Amino acid sequence: MTRTQQELQGIDLLGQSKQDYPSTYAPDILEAFPNKHPDNDYMVTFDCPEFTSLCPKTGQPDFAKIIINYIPGPRLVESKSLKLYLFSFRNHGDFHEDCVNIIMKDLKKLMEPKYIEVKGIFTPRGGISIFPFANYGDADYAGMAKQRLFDGLKI
Repeated sequence: MTRTQQELQGIDLLGQSKQDYPSTYAPDILEAFPNKHPDNDYMVTFDCPEFTSLCPKTGQPDFAKIIINYIPGPRLVESKSLKLYLFSFRNHGDFHEDCVNIIMKDLKKLMEPKYIEVKGIFTPRGGISIFPFANYGDADYAGMAKQRLFDGLKI
């Protein structure tokens, strides 16, 4: 087995021409691959402008832009699986703050990043916008996580 074949083990969604989209919250759909540069600290950013979830009380749709930044540890998230995972919130009823924290915790569990942050920029409903921000830093990045928590308040 070649090095590339080894690295791609467990990456099943990428390259499929027809994909069934999950109809309910699906954290198990997330896939990861090895970080080829674990000795480097670098930032990976995902900008997801079409996130949708449901209000847990009314069932009305909520729309947001989700921004994910992370410094990889041993693994990185595969982007197609992330897209399908975020789509799985479409019929999921949770408050904005819950969605952002769930996303951050699921990605933290999958990748074991050195640092991760998830920001939700939700469109207004009832004249109010909500911008939840959740983050985590390992021992080397705990100070940065604390500082970024307050920096994350900036839009």
